[in-house]
Amino acid sequence: MSLDETLTSTSLEQLERAWKRTDELFALVRPERLGERPIRLRHPLIFYLGHLPAFSWNMLCGSVLRKKSRRPELDELFAFGIDPDPDGDDVPPSPAFPPLDTIVAYRDEVRAAVRAGAAELDGKPHPMAEGERILHLLVEHELMHHETLLYALQELGSEALRRPAGLRHPRTGDAPAPRKRKLLPAGQVRLGARFTELEFGWDNEFPARTVAVPAFAIESSPVTIGRFRSFVENGGYQTESLWSARGWAWARRTDRRHPKDWYEERGGWRVRTLFEPYRLDQVAGWPASVSWAEADAFARWKGGRLPTEPELLRAALTTPAGGQRTYPWGEEPPDATRGNLDFARLYPTPVGSHPAGRSAWGLEETVGNGWEWTSTAFDTHAGFESYVPGYEGYSRDFFDGAHYVALGGSWATDVRLLRPSFRNWFRFNYPYPFTKFRVAWDGV
Repeated sequence: MSLDETLTSTSLEQLERAWKRTDELFALVRPERLGERPIRLRHPLIFYLGHLPAFSWNMLCGSVLRKKSRRPELDELFAFGIDPDPDGDDVPPSPAFPPLDTIVAYRDEVRAAVRAGAAELDGKPHPMAEGERILHLLVEHELMHHETLLYALQELGSEALRRPAGLRHPRTGDAPAPRKRKLLPAGQVRLGARFTELEFGWDNEFPARTVAVPAFAIESSPVTIGRFRSFVENGGYQTESLWSARGWAWARRTDRRHPKDWYEERGGWRVRTLFEPYRLDQVAGWPASVSWAEADAFARWKGGRLPTEPELLRAALTTPAGGQRTYPWGEEPPDATRGNLDFARLYPTPVGSHPAGRSAWGLEETVGNGWEWTSTAFDTHAGFESYVPGYEGYSRDFFDGAHYVALGGSWATDVRLLRPSFRNWFRFNYPYPFTKFRVAWDGV
């Protein structure tokens, strides 16, 4: 669905489309594998089949409409996932889940209740009923779980998946755009948004604020798998001085020697993807998808650092003349010419494959192809307010110094989530999301 379609669709139509994609993604998994736990620090896949409808019921029908549940035990069972201790490796226990047909029936009952409940929002005296804000929340929660489900499926393994008919093979080869160091003078950037600007936004997107950014330098393109290979093969994972204290402790505790999706076979590196592995030389131009700790160590190896959130936004959205754009390329909505985004492919593409998405400062793909790491810890800011009743911990629960802000979206990010104020965040040692990064330096 294009952004134009999103803007002209009702919120319920958008939710119906999100449900359709949810069903298509779960259909990729062979049913006998749904009980498996591909990410051992998370619940089994079958939990998420129940979690999405439970969230919809609890937030709309329970919190806003105050309806009595027919399946309160399932509303509670599927209410919350797991967010493990960032420094621990103990596998959290999972409860016993009901049979698949019970969960599917629950899902369908909730969807019917949501369709009916949407008609009751008009005039409801609740802050989330205004402008159907609650339905937008349900849409975006569903869309975000599409991406988390896909990276869990990549961990599950291609033998457990049904390959979609007509799936295009990925673009391989080297990055087409030359890498350059861009110097940005001191300036300002606007972060966030005003509450009235968006039909819906998450609490950490508000309020709008302007931040002064000192001069800095930044690479024009993200680090590729080919470049990261040099870090691996030149002792990067064995050099303590390159790592943060917490990152080094994690790397040693887990015996980390290379990125999670790499493995050696017959003397050469291979890289896992959702449906098949590729030789590293075939995908050397793809962005290196690693945890924050690994990206941080690579940046130090290059004598630099990860950019701050304001630096990355300044390089992505502002112009040398002093203006600021909605998107790196201007005001036109995102489409397939601007980046690898919105499920156009189920793989990365070589870095710099979409020059039409270039920023005014000459940065490649600050939108799409991977969430881009920053050095900014996810934390509160002046004016922050948890405004969603019943979901006060959406952001606040992660203000712990262990999560870092990532921007710009991946190939598995819905176009709706590509607004400039949208922020993602992951634990410093969480290697599963589809990420990328680039190196920055203090002003020179």
